[in-house]
Amino acid sequence: MRVAVIGLGVIGVGHVWLLKERNEDVVAVCDVDEKKLSAFPNIKGYQDYLQMMDEVKPEVVHICTPHYLHTEMVTSALKRNIHVLCEKPLCIKKEDIPVILQAEKESKAKLGVCFQNRYNLSSLFVKEWLKGKTILSARGCLCWNRDENYYGQAEWRGVKKTEGGGVLINQAVHTVDLLQWFVGMPKSVVGWCENVSLKGVIEVEDTAMLTCMGDVDFSLCATTSAKDDYPTQIVVVTSDGEIRVTDNDVYINGELVNKNSSKESFIKKVYGEGHKALISDFYDCIKTGRDFAIDGKEGLKAVKIVLATYESDGKETKI
Repeated sequence: MRVAVIGLGVIGVGHVWLLKERNEDVVAVCDVDEKKLSAFPNIKGYQDYLQMMDEVKPEVVHICTPHYLHTEMVTSALKRNIHVLCEKPLCIKKEDIPVILQAEKESKAKLGVCFQNRYNLSSLFVKEWLKGKTILSARGCLCWNRDENYYGQAEWRGVKKTEGGGVLINQAVHTVDLLQWFVGMPKSVVGWCENVSLKGVIEVEDTAMLTCMGDVDFSLCATTSAKDDYPTQIVVVTSDGEIRVTDNDVYINGELVNKNSSKESFIKKVYGEGHKALISDFYDCIKTGRDFAIDGKEGLKAVKIVLATYESDGKETKI
């Protein structure tokens, strides 16, 4: 298929190489930084994504830009009936949610969101094991390190207007998504967010705690003020015992049970192994006409939880 990639940061470059590996026809790349375009001299480069879409007319665009640009780019492509695969989060403002959903509804194209950890073999194992079981509760924990140097790599990071938040909407949004995918979408949340270690450096949170209430309650602790990146954990408690996923390993009642999970990762270990499988599934959905599982409605669930947490400030807030 004729494909274009918008945004050539670390993740965008990874998308280009994955598409080339799939033998897709990458007809254009786009980035406001002209120097980044030179990394792909044999692909037509643009600094204006609207000009690119109108001139090249790709069938699919991959959006790998900073968070605050996603809504405008996603809706612009959908209005042109161009299929869209967007990196998380789909948006960072509550008022953008209906805008995206309406654009998706009116478009002939498909919208997909990169919550690739759903495609990790460990996540698929947990999802299957939970079928038919009575789920009692769940909890997640993410402890990573993102220091001043990390935020200095791009001016949009650590700024509320452009990143939308900190650890919760960036790093931990994948864990939020897996938790609600495993146990169900909550109805309300009580959350607390704080900048613990980077005051004066960033204006968003580096630490967050939240409890979600619904048919099944779940909680999450997340921080990027740790000394290193430690394995992310999710525990789901059922009437038949508990299942725990720690990165690629799955334990049931403390015993390692899933020994066949891939150790392959996409660019960085923390990105997991699921990008390749997600992209393959998205393109198969385009070709066969079946629905893609992580569409706009599904991809916005984690965003809704995160935005409600920011609104909460310690008070129960409806999602």
